[in-house]
Amino acid sequence: MRLADLAYVLPVELIAQEPAPERSAARLLVLDRASGERCHLAVRDLPACLRRGDLLVVNDTRVIPARVAARRPSGGRLEVLFVRPLAEDAEWEVLVRGAPRVGERVHLPQAEGEWSASLGDGRWHLRLRIDAPVLAWLERAGEVPLPPYIRRPHGPVPADRERYQTVYARAAGAVAAPTAGLHLTEALLEELRGAGVEIASLTLHVGPGSFLPLRDEDLDTAIVAGERYELPPVTVDRIRAARARGSRVVAVGTTTVRALESAAVHGTLQAGAGEATLFIRPGHRFHAVDALLTNFHLPRSSLLALVAAFAGWERTQAAYADAVRLRYRFYSFGDAMLIT
Repeated sequence: MRLADLAYVLPVELIAQEPAPERSAARLLVLDRASGERCHLAVRDLPACLRRGDLLVVNDTRVIPARVAARRPSGGRLEVLFVRPLAEDAEWEVLVRGAPRVGERVHLPQAEGEWSASLGDGRWHLRLRIDAPVLAWLERAGEVPLPPYIRRPHGPVPADRERYQTVYARAAGAVAAPTAGLHLTEALLEELRGAGVEIASLTLHVGPGSFLPLRDEDLDTAIVAGERYELPPVTVDRIRAARARGSRVVAVGTTTVRALESAAVHGTLQAGAGEATLFIRPGHRFHAVDALLTNFHLPRSSLLALVAAFAGWERTQAAYADAVRLRYRFYSFGDAMLIT
């Protein structure tokens, strides 16, 4: 399969610019990947779609205010996206729009920095000079890193800090939200528990690998940047118990799938921390996931390739055509699809 095959036509007005008024009020397209049958519900109907004994696995990463406006010594403006800390908290891998030079100083809000190494493709190592932990500084100096297709002419609004975050976000470190989880509320999670659905968590810090465009037209040779994950032993135990009793493992979001499948890449699920470098594309054999709750993704993207691998590309195309025809809302603040 080639990258060009992962294409579809989307009217620009279907790209959601705001979240649904209530998280669980988003629409839900339910796709049976075995039969291809589809039905149309709302996320609040999720308890009726799952079975007693199913295990829902969520990604509890927390989005950091990673986008920072900066200036070069000459006064030129730069936009810096803080991606991940390196060995020391004061040195980070970042993405930068502009053309800095190694050794050049950079002025940031309430901080100074120096470009210490270029990694290519806009990726740099940035060494900071500040008197506080970088995450605490970002809370003061940074902005929510909304995707570029969400238009905010005057910058993010205060509500974005809450709505571009899951209700169970715990571990700070993501530069993009695990968007399928944005639909879940505390009340809905409690209703699921009351219906006999178990809930477990893992952490995958969503990085640029989830949203940067694929460049290689041949999906067999395409590469996606790694993302840090941690799979707790208790979650592995719950997954094994669910499988033993014949219940399904339901992943909330493609990031959860990527963490689980990376941890099971050798066939057996392994707890612990790691780097998710697996590019899941059609032909992948799934070891850890039986159902998937996900949003609608960009054409020609690694996320759409994962959905195509899970549901089959023909089934996925038919579901997306339905969603366009019925005016579903697409991308991060859009509606959802449950693939069973």
